[in-house]
Amino acid sequence: MSGLDQARADLWARQGAGARRDAPEAPAAALALARLGTAFFARKLNELTDDALYQPSVVAGWSRAQVVCDVAYHARAISRQVEAATAGLTVPSFGDLTPEVDLGATLPPRALRHLFDHAAIHLNVVWRDLHAAGWQAVGAGETGVLRPLSATPREQAQRLWIRAIHLGNGARLRDLPAEFRPVGPTGLQEPL
Repeated sequence: MSGLDQARADLWARQGAGARRDAPEAPAAALALARLGTAFFARKLNELTDDALYQPSVVAGWSRAQVVCDVAYHARAISRQVEAATAGLTVPSFGDLTPEVDLGATLPPRALRHLFDHAAIHLNVVWRDLHAAGWQAVGAGETGVLRPLSATPREQAQRLWIRAIHLGNGARLRDLPAEFRPVGPTGLQEPL
């Protein structure tokens, strides 16, 4: 049994029989990366003062508020897809998130922080409640390419870890899991 499997078994024993859990078919390792990425991004976000949220990010032309909104609205788009699969409906495509990101970046600081928190919690809940067959439902990602919903935790994890770097407040490439460390002349992916 791996360390992650043992930790999960210990958690389930503490929670008891009534607790809701990820389906056995859920991509456990990718979900763990996404959940760790959420915590890492939240920490970097909470290190920013309210005024700093509206300062430039590492992404050219974007404020840190836009980076926060990008992560949050991406999570919401995945949540809509997962909710549709859970309900047995056609999985919607993402659509262009740019208008939402730009408008969301005008929110006051407290609202931006709540937007991120709510989107992250909501996504975690819908992933947890996704049934076994739902993980194989197919929907178009941000680029329009079809992928199974089982790919969404890794997709969101990568976005969280890279966008934490894009906040430009101390996260380093070596803080990222090895599989998310971008390779290229600038060392950063612009934008995802």
